Amino acid sequence: MSQKPNATLNRAKPYQLVLFPLNNGATNVYFVLILSYVAQFGDNILHLGIFASLMVTIMRVCDAITDPIIGAAMDRTNTRIGKFRPFMILGSGVMAISVICLYVLTPFIPETMMWLRYVAFTVIYFVWVIGYTFQTSCTRAGQTVLTNDPNQRPMFTIFNTVGSLLGMGVMQFMIPIIKGMYDVKDEAGNVIVSGYANPAVFRIITPIGIAISVVLTILAIIGIAEKDNPKYFGVGGDKQEKVKMSEYVEIIKDNKPMQRLMVAGGGCKLALAIATNTTVLLALYGILMGNYNSLYLPMMILGYVCAVPFFLLSMRTSQKLGQKASLVRYVSVALICYVGVLALLLFSNHGDPAFMLSFPFNGGGSINLYTILFIVCFGIGYGAYYATADMPIPMVADCSDYETYRSGKYIPGIMGTLFSLVDKLVSSLAQTLVAIIFLICTGVNELPNDATPYSGGIKVAVIVMFCVIPMLAWAATLLAMRGYSLTGEKMKTIQAVNAARKEAVAKGMTLDQAMASITDETVQAK
Repeated sequence: MSQKPNATLNRAKPYQLVLFPLNNGATNVYFVLILSYVAQFGDNILHLGIFASLMVTIMRVCDAITDPIIGAAMDRTNTRIGKFRPFMILGSGVMAISVICLYVLTPFIPETMMWLRYVAFTVIYFVWVIGYTFQTSCTRAGQTVLTNDPNQRPMFTIFNTVGSLLGMGVMQFMIPIIKGMYDVKDEAGNVIVSGYANPAVFRIITPIGIAISVVLTILAIIGIAEKDNPKYFGVGGDKQEKVKMSEYVEIIKDNKPMQRLMVAGGGCKLALAIATNTTVLLALYGILMGNYNSLYLPMMILGYVCAVPFFLLSMRTSQKLGQKASLVRYVSVALICYVGVLALLLFSNHGDPAFMLSFPFNGGGSINLYTILFIVCFGIGYGAYYATADMPIPMVADCSDYETYRSGKYIPGIMGTLFSLVDKLVSSLAQTLVAIIFLICTGVNELPNDATPYSGGIKVAVIVMFCVIPMLAWAATLLAMRGYSLTGEKMKTIQAVNAARKEAVAKGMTLDQAMASITDETVQAK
């Protein structure tokens, strides 16, 4: 098949490829700020117990109703500043106000009015979820106008990760340091009251997180500004027909690749959400291994460093073989490596330094063989799965382009919010699973922190959440990808057919005529 790149492909400028993915970094700030810490806040500050973890899931399930509505609204939106930028601006503002109300204002509600704490927590969290949907759905939907070049689209994952590091990574690095400043310790240096029980920690991290997110949002808006234009909206451009709400169910039913991608994306997200959950890492490094402050940051840095080569490898694989091949290959690597991590955690011994993680700084010991083996298995495994965790995001754009190719409909909003829905349900399920598993394994109706004493139940809970559940999620991802039809070669054909139909419509042909007369065969024959 002969293609003229400039004629058939919509390419992004370098600065657009770099800046627009920062929108995901902007929302990932809140992924850490809210989803990773809201249970600790609700339990330790508001004293809501397991209610906070359960409410995270309940509110996100309720969001199943709002997600399609927001997606449909985005598909129908076309303002003076485009289709996507209004939702980015509104989402950023709603989340900023919500997190201030939650983390800064609710602690001032007196304990004598606990009912108001429950109500405030629920209402504020629900409003935050709406804002989160507004902005996250733009990341997925906006890719369809940014670029459809099969060589450029995989690069979105790289720059998306850079944005995540500027958002999620900075917050993950900074919050434990601030928390450590407010730990209450005994004379031996052991933590007796966690800093997460001090409202001041949340009052500090809130404005910092908001500032980072707003800056990243502004940069992302600059990145999408030129492409947020009707001439890039599907085959029909500004002549695009509105899709009726009644048509969405049929569209989703017939788009098989999107169904499989939702399973794969959910599996990758579940693995990341649970394995990086704050409470799980507190239990692993602070209770099981005995020194959270010495181990957390080195292991986090190790994971990021190991992820760099996998990002480069995955991008190269995606460009040569397609994004499906890349996702399958590196999820498989993660799954194999975590067999080793699982074995090492099973053999760990809280009373024997030879079978615990140890580093020669910050009060630690010397590096032992156990630590070396853990670094190898965890580093390679984490690097592989962190590189693939956001890979389904650019694949959503492929599914949206496939829908345009299949039916002529341009509905990036509903595609983005469908995937966003899975993202949120899985991440909220992760927090509830964490709370329930700790409850089952320890019998204690409170989340552990680094002041909680070691027990066999804590070890079992950590092994299940840090290894077993992610491994099962990766297995589900691999199974879902077996029938995923959008290979690299297929996407080249889809883009060529869509471009030919769009050119025909621009010259006066109706969409129905273009769909009927321009097919894979007619394009390949040219």
